[in-house]
Amino acid sequence: MNFQFIHQLFDARVAQAPSQVFLSTPTADFTLAELSVLVDRLVLELQSDGVRAGDRVLIVAENCPEHVALILACSKVGAWSCGVNARMSRGEVSLFVQKADPRVMYFTSEVSSAARAHAQEADARGSVLTGLQRSAVREAAVAEVGELAQRVAAIIFTSGTTGTPKGVLVSHQGLLQFGRVSTESRQLTQADRSYAYLPMTHIFGLGTVLMASLYARAGLVMRSAFDPADVFKALAQGGVTQLQGPPAMFTRLLAWLDEQGIQHPVCPDLRYVYTGAAPLDLKLKRAVEERFSQPLHHGYGLSEYAGALCLGRLNVARDDTSAGYLVDGAELRIVNEQGQAAAAGERGEIWMRGVGLMPGYFRDADATAQVMREGGWYASGDTGYLDDAGALFVVGRLKEMIIRSGFNVYPGEVESVLAQFPGVQRAAVVGRAVSGGNEEIMAFLEMQPNAKLDRAALDVFVADHLAPYKRPAHTVVSDVFPMTLSGKVLKRELLASFEASPQ
Repeated sequence: MNFQFIHQLFDARVAQAPSQVFLSTPTADFTLAELSVLVDRLVLELQSDGVRAGDRVLIVAENCPEHVALILACSKVGAWSCGVNARMSRGEVSLFVQKADPRVMYFTSEVSSAARAHAQEADARGSVLTGLQRSAVREAAVAEVGELAQRVAAIIFTSGTTGTPKGVLVSHQGLLQFGRVSTESRQLTQADRSYAYLPMTHIFGLGTVLMASLYARAGLVMRSAFDPADVFKALAQGGVTQLQGPPAMFTRLLAWLDEQGIQHPVCPDLRYVYTGAAPLDLKLKRAVEERFSQPLHHGYGLSEYAGALCLGRLNVARDDTSAGYLVDGAELRIVNEQGQAAAAGERGEIWMRGVGLMPGYFRDADATAQVMREGGWYASGDTGYLDDAGALFVVGRLKEMIIRSGFNVYPGEVESVLAQFPGVQRAAVVGRAVSGGNEEIMAFLEMQPNAKLDRAALDVFVADHLAPYKRPAHTVVSDVFPMTLSGKVLKRELLASFEASPQ
């Protein structure tokens, strides 16, 4: 199957099995043919709004069939879908609009109160699909042209260290390749059903869940939000065979089981359990495997490489936290501090290239140049090593990125918001490890002379500018930040001082 665009894969599946149920929500099932009707109606609407090849369509969304239909409709008209999690703050959505320069915005208002609020803010109008609202057409938007316009399927936003969002260009070929690789790695078939709460605004949900299920013609039990009780109901009664999510999801699932006094959940059809998007703690891995009676598969991927670079082998139990082996179509190298290829077991920066690699960051040549190396290699900023058998172990990050509930949080972004608050002279943000491979966000503030921190006002300010998962768990006022001679804040010293003080 050689497809050029993701909608061609979908059209092929519709032709093969139009009556097959593809999406199941709490209120309705959608066959492939029924989803195709939604796609075609949206294609006409996009075209009537003047959306053309190379335009961006910003989708402020939580998971629903309408979001899937929009992604595919954008592909059919040659536009790029730009998913934004509806739970982002008003200020964050505004930044994404500035960066994406969309022709039109959509909101999944029916399934999301957060999306409805953003729609109201945008003075949105109706859509041909009752579950959606859309903005007025932005006449000033500039469409991309040339080869890139044909190559790109979507933009995934990842916040930069300066606080300015970066748009990762995700190619059609990258998504199609990852759909195939993910399907083959878990031997996914049309008899499988995946629990699909992972946001399709994130590469995990878009690639691992949606594209792989389309490739295999497997079903999706789709949810717009995470609810542990619903997960276990779907596992017990909904025929779910695939359970995937970040380590923080599994931590919450285990906690729910403990609250209910359940040792082993009822999962008669479950055959594949996977975690990614964040570091995996060995204690958590062992607990998940014991409770679910299944190996916990693991992998390594990122937005810049259309999903996974490495994946664990199917049903192979390992008592370590390896991220598995290189997938087909990808290349990997570990580069040491001397800029040379590292030997087996030697740690260095993880570099990659291959079919899934992004064409770059949208309209940001400087940011692209910072991460690209000679020969077309992408320098990830993550550190790791390969064992003698070629299994990848990710051991840390060169960059200061924080992993919170499976989402990337960049300290510079949070710092730039905190620094805008009245009386704050300097802000420093750092991650602090908590249970389950998760991190909480620590904020340290140096106040201007004689300024006092109004914590209640700060909470309101932060809520208006940052999504919940980006908000600090603790905010500490420090008299003077420890600094290096070159003027950099010694964040780890701030954290160590906090942890040493009486709480």
